[in-house]
Amino acid sequence: MKKFDKERVLLAVAGPVIALAVAFALSAIVLIASGKNPVEPFSVMFEQLGFSDIQVRIINQATLYYIAALAVAIGFRMNLFNIGVDGQYQLAAMMAAIVGAHANLPAALQVPLLLLTAILTGAFWSGIAGVLKVTRGVSEVVATIMLNAIATSVIAYLWLPDVFGVKVGNNNTTGEMYESGWIPGIDLGKSGEIYGLVVLAVLLGIGYWVVLNRTRFGFDLRASGASETAAAASGVDPKRMVLTAMLISGGLAGLAGLPILMGDTHTYSLNFPTGIGFLGIGIALLGRNSPVGIAFAALLWAWLDKASPELDFHGYDKEIAVIMQGLIVLSVVVSYEAVREWGLRRQQRRVGAELAAGHVLGADNNTKEAAGR
Repeated sequence: MKKFDKERVLLAVAGPVIALAVAFALSAIVLIASGKNPVEPFSVMFEQLGFSDIQVRIINQATLYYIAALAVAIGFRMNLFNIGVDGQYQLAAMMAAIVGAHANLPAALQVPLLLLTAILTGAFWSGIAGVLKVTRGVSEVVATIMLNAIATSVIAYLWLPDVFGVKVGNNNTTGEMYESGWIPGIDLGKSGEIYGLVVLAVLLGIGYWVVLNRTRFGFDLRASGASETAAAASGVDPKRMVLTAMLISGGLAGLAGLPILMGDTHTYSLNFPTGIGFLGIGIALLGRNSPVGIAFAALLWAWLDKASPELDFHGYDKEIAVIMQGLIVLSVVVSYEAVREWGLRRQQRRVGAELAAGHVLGADNNTKEAAGR
């Protein structure tokens, strides 16, 4: 491996490692300040990794996080902040649940129909923010925040009994989907089932890498995110790329809730998980928008979620995990900036050394030429 490649790998790994180390250290300080043992909570959570049922829960939760983080990462690569992933995936999941409860096609048609419904719903909802940005210059941050609130109201309306809602006790639901739209999981016996759509998450990660790194579209997307002016000079329409990136981001976000919808709940109700879109932001940051990095970050986040309830039985508050998640996000921002500055200084020193070496070599050549005359 070349020296330059080694430095790039070092820089890529240093950020997450520093962020995690700082987050664990700060969490320990919080525990000490509250009079708690700073080591035992981490030991308890690490022990949970040995239980197969916890492993299944971690993988299932990480599947949701991974898809949501990919949706955020697409926007990041275009220098867009799609903070509306939460509203996009919730509305998409509800629309897919409604279609699944009212359409009863063969599984070969039903499953693609539900996937397409979720993708189009998420893309439509994020596309509103994209259109506002390219036509009126509205910040996608402001637009997507507002659309999150609107999505919540739309969901509440669709839950009305005279619209698509079905009351089950005190719970609002969309009714149970037909079985042709269910995705069977990977049965692990007493440990539980891994969502069948974990395969979809893997395929999305591979597709994300291929499109961004091996296609002209991916190059145009990254170029537009780095510099709209330079991209426009090379013939790329920045506004078209902004709208396209928002549509793709929303389409991916629409798929984030389907693993649990089609693999477990089979209905959209008040118990459906929320906040996954916001967690996807921190996961995408920790994973540095890399499909592999995001996978590890999603597993880390899921581990913190699923291992923390055990802390209640050992006299610790499970909110320790929430504190760690927040500290990880803060540490990511600081550590990445520190690593970036360090990398720039190393590059400057290397360039300076090469220029100095070139100057000395040129002087030696001039001396030899003069001696030859």
